[in-house]
Amino acid sequence: MASFSSIFHSRKLIIFLNTSLTSLLAFLLITSTFLPSFELQGEKLIIGAQAGAISCKIHDYEDHNTKCLYLKSHTSSACSSKGYINYLQIFYCTCGHSPLLGYSFLFLWLAILFYLLANTAAEYFCSSLESLSTLLKLSPTIAGVTLLSLGNGAPDVFSSIVSFTSSGNGGVGLNSVLGGAFVVSNVVVGVISTLISSHEVAIEKSSFIRDVCFFLFSLASLLLILVVGEITLWVAILFLSIYILYVCVVLFMQFYSKKQNNDSLENGVPLLGYVDDQEPPPVSSKPSFPLEDHHQESKVLHLLELPLYLPRRLTIPVVSEEKWSKPFAVASVSLSPILLTTLFNTQRQKKFGSSGNLVSYFAAGLVGIVLGNLAFVNTNSSSPPKKWLFPWLAGGFLMSVTWTYIIAEELVSLLVSMGYILGIDPSVLGLTLLAWGNSVGDLITNVAMAVNGGPDGAQVAISGCYAGPMFNTLLGLGVSFVISAWDSYPSSYVIPGDGSLYETLGFLMAGLVWALVVLPWKGMKLDSVLGVGLLCIYLCFLVLRLCRAVGGGFGL
Repeated sequence: MASFSSIFHSRKLIIFLNTSLTSLLAFLLITSTFLPSFELQGEKLIIGAQAGAISCKIHDYEDHNTKCLYLKSHTSSACSSKGYINYLQIFYCTCGHSPLLGYSFLFLWLAILFYLLANTAAEYFCSSLESLSTLLKLSPTIAGVTLLSLGNGAPDVFSSIVSFTSSGNGGVGLNSVLGGAFVVSNVVVGVISTLISSHEVAIEKSSFIRDVCFFLFSLASLLLILVVGEITLWVAILFLSIYILYVCVVLFMQFYSKKQNNDSLENGVPLLGYVDDQEPPPVSSKPSFPLEDHHQESKVLHLLELPLYLPRRLTIPVVSEEKWSKPFAVASVSLSPILLTTLFNTQRQKKFGSSGNLVSYFAAGLVGIVLGNLAFVNTNSSSPPKKWLFPWLAGGFLMSVTWTYIIAEELVSLLVSMGYILGIDPSVLGLTLLAWGNSVGDLITNVAMAVNGGPDGAQVAISGCYAGPMFNTLLGLGVSFVISAWDSYPSSYVIPGDGSLYETLGFLMAGLVWALVVLPWKGMKLDSVLGVGLLCIYLCFLVLRLCRAVGGGFGL
């Protein structure tokens, strides 16, 4: 399992993705510059007459030429990109004569976005949160159920928020969060239970029952919201506050346990963080990055790693000992205000149709110059700053959030476009591709921790498999509901209609009930009965869902 993790984080993979990104950018530049755009005037007039249509009718046309003209004539329809790249135009216009080339472009870019989302969360977002937790002197339990869990659930949380607020396709967010929760709580727990069944590892009962019962209550609350079909601002806040109640229960159980036992051991480990006063057993190492490690490697390899690494490194402040670089630090605080302004103006243009003016960029540049000079004067080249550390960490956190949001927004936009191209409901892709992609890290980390970490590692892994998805559900969907309901206030926000969500919730809750029955029956020991049952539940759901999607198609 450790070797699988090393493959996932291998330098060869990083170089391959960077090379792919460079090739894709070169392809787009060449085709947009040297290939003339076609114009079919007669057909353009016919298609243009339907320009008032709102829904995406691209599959009403046969060949790629007319589809391309439809896209160019319906820039305000559902076919228009909600991200920064118009994938439908790339597929039907740029790659119209070669669908294979178009599919290669989309799937390569999908792999790059998944890597960027996971890597940004792991290398920048989690690092900032852990440092903030240490600086603020938070107890391990509070850090585990707040900052550390936010770092682990960042991809799911931001993908959900983006799907509701930016892409306008809340069904993708609902399905990705529930699909990810299903994968982690069924597939990951099933694999762990099957692999370590011969070791007869028992997990702590009260923590398990607490986490599963809270998760079931959260899903039951979500089911009630879906049945009603709309949600008010106050109901959205109540749904979000379920997690606050969970945190209070965790703290109470910790206090009661310490008072009873007079030691520092906790009854369990909530969420994906190891919330004990000791360090968790090492499972896997994080990948190294250029310009900071492996100086003996050739400069060619460093250059190949730059395309994906450099933009984030130049805009995210990093003040850790092992990654400190004064030039990067000065550059990051100088350029981050410009990136924030660009993102703000882009979002305003998408929502209100008005772009930012030069004054905002001038002001951002001026702020960047001031911050850059302050950083240059008050830092040294040998070590990160020891004073005024909180602004540095807060800035790193803010820019990590910014990059995670940008990548998640583009990922959701790509999945929606792929749904139109493949003739599959984008929510199905959210339930499968997006959920699987965001859960790969949980699969690798939790399985490796359970296999290599002994009984304590199994406890951490199982706790994370239930409390982590609950965090993503309550925070990811809760924040999305609050933002959407706030925009609709004083009216209620109408939940995207998707009858398959009832099916997903039903199977997900069935898996939780199965675990809640089997584990106490087996003396809280993880065995193959639990594992095989959970895997069968997920397999039955997946086959049923995919057969229905392929058989029913997507009404475009």
